[in-house]
Amino acid sequence: MSAAWDPGAPGVLRLPSGRLVRGRGLRHALPSGVEPEFGLYLLGRSPDPVAWESRWLRWPDFRLPSDRAEARSALRQVRERAADERVEVACGGGVGRTGTALACLAVLDGVPAERAVGYVREHYARRAVETPWQRRYVRRCWRA
Repeated sequence: MSAAWDPGAPGVLRLPSGRLVRGRGLRHALPSGVEPEFGLYLLGRSPDPVAWESRWLRWPDFRLPSDRAEARSALRQVRERAADERVEVACGGGVGRTGTALACLAVLDGVPAERAVGYVREHYARRAVETPWQRRYVRRCWRA
């Protein structure tokens, strides 16, 4: 098992299971300290290469994932890997798409869907999940 994220570090969200996931904005400098071991990048175009394993999910700014089944698969992978790896989820600004993905991850981890946006806003970023359709997506993200 690798060293976990510092739970008090900026952008680190503790899920109800105790798993730690870091959210961040790719337009900002990489935070100092340890690097992720895996990253999920939520962008409308392919991200720049990184030194760690990563996965790209096509997700245009202010919108929803282009492939919702792929989004569910990617978030399951994030949750599974966060059990014993440093995992980050990131988009351009680190607020809308990242917050939406973290809220869906919180639902997968046991937070009731109707409380997930509030959970992420309290524990990650107060402006997370920016649009009405992103909030609606969180309530429905695990429906078939």
